[in-house]
Amino acid sequence: MLIGSLYMSIFVIASTMGTAVTQQHRELALVRAIGARPRQVRRAVVVQAVAAAVPAALAGFLLGGGLLSRVWFAGLRDHGLVPAEVTYRFTWFALPVCLAVAVVTSALAAFLASLRFSLLRPAKALDEASAGRRGLGRVRAPLGVIAVAGGGALSVSLAHQSSDDAAQASFLVLLLFCVGAGLLGPKVVGPAARLVSAPARRFGGSARLAMLNVRSQPRRFSAAVVPLVLVTGFGLTKIAMHTTAAHYTGSSGGAGEVWLDYFGTGLYAGFAAIAAANTLAMISFERRRDIALLRVVGTLPGQVRSMAAWEAGIVAATALVLGAVVALATLAPMLTAAFGSWIPYLPWPAALGTAGGTLVLTLLATGVPVRSALRRRAIRTLAAS
Repeated sequence: MLIGSLYMSIFVIASTMGTAVTQQHRELALVRAIGARPRQVRRAVVVQAVAAAVPAALAGFLLGGGLLSRVWFAGLRDHGLVPAEVTYRFTWFALPVCLAVAVVTSALAAFLASLRFSLLRPAKALDEASAGRRGLGRVRAPLGVIAVAGGGALSVSLAHQSSDDAAQASFLVLLLFCVGAGLLGPKVVGPAARLVSAPARRFGGSARLAMLNVRSQPRRFSAAVVPLVLVTGFGLTKIAMHTTAAHYTGSSGGAGEVWLDYFGTGLYAGFAAIAAANTLAMISFERRRDIALLRVVGTLPGQVRSMAAWEAGIVAATALVLGAVVALATLAPMLTAAFGSWIPYLPWPAALGTAGGTLVLTLLATGVPVRSALRRRAIRTLAAS
């Protein structure tokens, strides 16, 4: 559980920080245009990342040590996983670990996200900041392929192991697929979004505009889809493990074991959901100039809100499709080893709850910044940007 928490934290922090730096490419390009050296740009980005990581780690430590760890310990004791005579004791030893994970991961992710861009010529940097980068890069694409291939190979090999060994290694399979999806990003999200958004054209102009936006900007929307894939993939994997076991055997394990798994899954999914909501909000805030342009040419506020809602729906549906694929690839070896079938059993309330929660998350994270942008006069927004 501890190792899984560290892996999940590193993945979420790196994904969020990389997206935040990418959102600043226009400002970084302007800084380069007025004479800043590449190492000055990288140093500024890293310092900014560390400045954000330190208070975030402190807040997370206080929240975890002051509240969540007490709830966790009380649940362990209530379910018989910890002897009743054992008492909870707060410790400061976890603080250096929290700071190390947050600071090192944030600094490294910010440095890597700014490295290539800081080396571009100012004119090229400005052009790429406005139009976006077309390719994935010579390092990112091969690493993404290696991660996906490694997850697939491990999944196949686990199908021939015992059910316990397969279950223990399932988190690594899930993590490899999620890392691969994050690295390959637009190349994975783009085709999936095209497939998912195709029916949207039948629902009016706002739906068609949303479909075109998602299809034409796969890199931007992939940053929002990847954390959602982590949420849905991890959640569906853990839920389906227990529901399938109960379907075949009538029991999904002891009450304490089930509680522990579901509580941990809730924490993991919550962390990833916060990252996904934060990413969606940043993307929506970045588009305030585009929204202002739409209003200047005559688009009504209701049409803009409808377009944003359709975009949120397309993003949620894309994440659900990719998350389901990741979950199935993760579950297949465990189910084959345990029950002789790779098909999971997922009750419809759980499936609807996962889909509904993902949709509500995207609607709120997208809709709130858009509504805030609509309150401001379009001409003032264009003048400020």
